[in-house]
Amino acid sequence: MIAKEGYPYIAFLTITAVAVGVVFGVPWSIAPAVLSVYVTYFFRNPNRSVIYDPKLILAPADGRVMSVETIFEDQFFHGPAIKVSIFLSIFDVHINRIPVEGTIKYQKYTCGKLKPAYKKSAPLENERHTIGLENEKTKIMITQVAGVLARRIVSWVALGDEVQQGQRYGMIKFSSCTEIIMPADVDVFVAKGERVKGGKTIVGRLCEE
Repeated sequence: MIAKEGYPYIAFLTITAVAVGVVFGVPWSIAPAVLSVYVTYFFRNPNRSVIYDPKLILAPADGRVMSVETIFEDQFFHGPAIKVSIFLSIFDVHINRIPVEGTIKYQKYTCGKLKPAYKKSAPLENERHTIGLENEKTKIMITQVAGVLARRIVSWVALGDEVQQGQRYGMIKFSSCTEIIMPADVDVFVAKGERVKGGKTIVGRLCEE
């Protein structure tokens, strides 16, 4: 499957490759043709089987864990929390998924700079979109952070929406970072440097009551 946001890019590059081939010859069309294939690959939107478990917190994105740290979150949690930052390279699937089922109780979009997503300052200065989920067991925040190549964060959900664990909820075009913020007492299952897969990798487990 291909995310619909990729269709304009794919169509433009394919038409360009054909036009360049007709006007200048086939060798000149190779570069736009290869780029068209890559963009098709980038906007892939794979189906994934998600095991529903209300005690588990799933990764919101594919990529590599850049950091796991304890923070004080003052917008939604209003207290200590654990933040896991995931860097998405231009070769990772860029579809974002919901870590736990719940209701979207918080949403904020912030315009900003376009620093490389792996920079520690990027989540504070770059364009970003945050949602806060809440259910009867927990609260979770997810932030999509644009990178140096990204020009648009895409969200398919809105404040008040009921969402399911593993559900696709948006994407970030080209390189980016996704952060998940969890309660401070969650058992964390990932560490810096590990690769995770959105909707499949378990990043945390809620403590038993």
